[in-house]
Amino acid sequence: MSNRYVLTLSCPDRAGIVHAVTSVLVNGGCDITEHQQFDDSVHGLLFLRTCFEAPAGAREQLEAAFATVATAYEMKWQLHDATRRTRVLVMASKFGHCLNDLLYRWQVGSLGVDIALVVSNHPDLGTMAGSAGVPFMHVPVTPDTKEEAEARLLALIDRHEIDLVVLARYMQVLSNDLCRQLEGRAINIHHSFLPSFKGAKPYHQAYNRGVKQVGATSHYVTPDLDEGPIIEQEVIRVDHTYGPEALVTAGRDAESLALARAVTWHGQHRILLNNDRTVVFR
Repeated sequence: MSNRYVLTLSCPDRAGIVHAVTSVLVNGGCDITEHQQFDDSVHGLLFLRTCFEAPAGAREQLEAAFATVATAYEMKWQLHDATRRTRVLVMASKFGHCLNDLLYRWQVGSLGVDIALVVSNHPDLGTMAGSAGVPFMHVPVTPDTKEEAEARLLALIDRHEIDLVVLARYMQVLSNDLCRQLEGRAINIHHSFLPSFKGAKPYHQAYNRGVKQVGATSHYVTPDLDEGPIIEQEVIRVDHTYGPEALVTAGRDAESLALARAVTWHGQHRILLNNDRTVVFR
């Protein structure tokens, strides 16, 4: 009997770190199944992700050993149970393409996480969620009820033991306080025309300028709107034959792809924060 874990860490780069980590695993009777590391020479940091199998009941001993190593090397580290799937709450408004894509990938088993709940400020997507067998909650938001709605959202996150909140074209700006509470565990998606084409109908604005590529960016949510650490970007080449609606269609494809990858990588503990950037071990 064995258990599977994922160790992630970051720390100031110096000699002996990998040896110290692998020594803990060897001494604990563990078998490394995947290992990736990145040396950030600009900031003098090391980022590491190691998957391994451990004897049953060894977690407490491993955590104690890693804690000693972490203190010696000034590490920020986490030990994840690889057999536990990340529980996700998806938020969307009226555009359902990203939600539909996530639900499909979840149903066929390729998303790598569990979608536990869908929340929307409109009732429109309830049928889509229901057809996938996922509970749907309509939480209306107005300027007068925003604080109450966000309190309801936090209560749902606690009640359903949510690990990750995904804004799948949720057209409401989260408060700074909520962004801080969800730091590192909320992912957003938006078209990559920002900041060039702001406001309404960005794809029509882009068409008028004759753009040659359509893109999307997935990133962690921060109080700085659409400026959180970037996880993934997708780009689709277009040309003069694409009208505004064709650009919208291409953009929806890009948004769905970039968001699905970000959610999958987060669920597999492949993303480490590096200040305003991310390290993604694909």
